[in-house]
Amino acid sequence: MTDYSAQTNPQPYNDAEAPPSTTRPVMQPDNPYASTRGSITSKQLPAFDEAIINKYNRSGPRYTSYPTALEFTPIPENIGVNGFEAVGLETKILQNRESRAPLSLYFHIPFCRHLCYYCACNKIITKKNSDSGDYLQYLMAEIALKRRLLSVPEGSDKPLVKQLHLGGGTPTFLRDEEMVKLWEFLQTQFEFLSDDEGDYSIEIDPRELSDNTLKILRNLGFNRISLGVQDLDETVQIAVNRVHSVELIENVLTEARGLGFHSINIDLIYGLPHQTPDTLDKTVQRIIEMSPDRLSVFNYAHLPERFKAQRQIKDEDLPSPAAKLAMLGNTVNTLTEAGYQYIGIDHFAKPDDELAIAQREGKLHRNFQGYTIMGDCDLLGFGVSSISQIANSNTRYILQNDTDLQNYQAKIDAAKTNPMVMPAVKYIKTSIKDRLREYVIMNLLCHDYLDFKDVNQKFGIDAITYFINEIQQLGEMQADRLIDMDAAGIRVLPRGRLLGRNVAMVFDEYLEKKHKNRFSKVI
Repeated sequence: MTDYSAQTNPQPYNDAEAPPSTTRPVMQPDNPYASTRGSITSKQLPAFDEAIINKYNRSGPRYTSYPTALEFTPIPENIGVNGFEAVGLETKILQNRESRAPLSLYFHIPFCRHLCYYCACNKIITKKNSDSGDYLQYLMAEIALKRRLLSVPEGSDKPLVKQLHLGGGTPTFLRDEEMVKLWEFLQTQFEFLSDDEGDYSIEIDPRELSDNTLKILRNLGFNRISLGVQDLDETVQIAVNRVHSVELIENVLTEARGLGFHSINIDLIYGLPHQTPDTLDKTVQRIIEMSPDRLSVFNYAHLPERFKAQRQIKDEDLPSPAAKLAMLGNTVNTLTEAGYQYIGIDHFAKPDDELAIAQREGKLHRNFQGYTIMGDCDLLGFGVSSISQIANSNTRYILQNDTDLQNYQAKIDAAKTNPMVMPAVKYIKTSIKDRLREYVIMNLLCHDYLDFKDVNQKFGIDAITYFINEIQQLGEMQADRLIDMDAAGIRVLPRGRLLGRNVAMVFDEYLEKKHKNRFSKVI
């Protein structure tokens, strides 16, 4: 994802894109908070207000991109005119990528040995170890295919990688020797930053670790891990078919710290079957004792009509909306009292974690990797369903591989004999209007503030005039003290921090037009 804050010569709107002339709204006096942009202090700790959350709790995107993935359209077979075949779209995008832009690599490993009933990820349940070996060959073929299209800066032999992440599914479904094989192959294709500078992470199912897995991962160069825990209560674990002991989690954290991993994240979910505010609070308190660097506390969205696995969960076993809201409030209060900084959209981090520091310094970004400090990277996705974000000059493209494993493999097989074939099947080409709204949305979600002067300089507009309708829509949120608005900008207040997505949604041009009911609720 390109960091537009680095642009020194922003592209103004042309006449066709220019906003119509409108009357300015009446703004409040300058906000005294405006001078503290990017500085999250105790004044900005999230405030839990049950009545306000109930009022604004609606469906909405998580904004790992703007436009969201629902705007994908099929990639045409070829690009050209008068019927002459030309270079394919994905090929052209990769060839024209800015060679000086560093890379963030994502690898999707879809396999899991066990079906977690709550899961809505792209996954394949299998116990066949051979599946991972076959899949690895396709991953490496895709890596080589895309790498051949990438140019490198003058004086360099390989493209520079600053960030890498293995997600899934269960990435540790790969056997230890397969992980080594993948990593060693990547070293032949890319240049990686040192251990102290790069961000190399992997999602881990604690049940899927050999005695040597963590040691091997650390020796290879992985420096951050994320553990899927979800809940420590055995009754809840049985209900969602993900059973593991507290001792297993503690042992993994102890070993990871001893091996020198820089950061450890733990995933929790609230709203699972048989959870109560008391049982979840016990889990949160025990996790705090384990002292992970980051926590992700996700809302369980029960959508059995869309996700077959969730049909194993009985509606009557789910907590009531009131109980679920109490879980969120208790968790937010407990984590902030324990010293964790609320980053946004379900994420917490210790104050000395790089995400927390980046947020306080106004340097936090968000993309398909989630919250990140690597905002200057292009994202290259590999594997079934993976997503890439590539900037070309003043245009940015989002591409997605096929979500069906057999179709993905057929694409890679075809590419071996036909250079026109590439694995992506869907894409989005962002307009300058999209990039403007993305900039607004990401600033609100990352920094809880939007500086109108900053927007004016970067995009050659008058933000107050251009966003007159959105500013008027925010009036009710201002009256409810979710935000402050003035002539300088918009600030999300403590009462509105948990509802930051609601503020961002006001600036989403696509949401009300086409996708009002396609997302889970914010809370």
